Amino acid sequence: MPERCAARRFEDLFAWQKARELTKRVYEITGNGSVARDFGLRDQIRRFSVSIMANIPEGFERARQSEFHQFLSIARSSCAELRSHLHVAHDAKYVDAIMFNDLMSLAQEVSLVLSGFRSAVQRRREERESHGG
Repeated sequence: MPERCAARRFEDLFAWQKARELTKRVYEITGNGSVARDFGLRDQIRRFSVSIMANIPEGFERARQSEFHQFLSIARSSCAELRSHLHVAHDAKYVDAIMFNDLMSLAQEVSLVLSGFRSAVQRRREERESHGG
């Protein structure tokens, strides 16, 4: 798992960097227009994007690979919830097709990165267990 081995700080993780990029875009898009006035939906969309970004370092700072894997799973689940809420925003015509596609594309990319990272953490965990460590 090269990303974990090379990273000394969570800020060095590509997954966290992509999640941060997604969160910045979410805040830009939800900061004005109709979606900004729907406080409930706006806050949910923001909350899920922040959850993705926050769960990566929380897991990274944990001592065990199993905990890191769990927090990456939570981040990925938050990404799915974010995508679902983006559909609501698009269906309500709060965001146009261009904004929707931009955010969905980035959210799907983050989800794929998280999925790959989770798999790498799982492999490393299994390797350690098979070697008695």
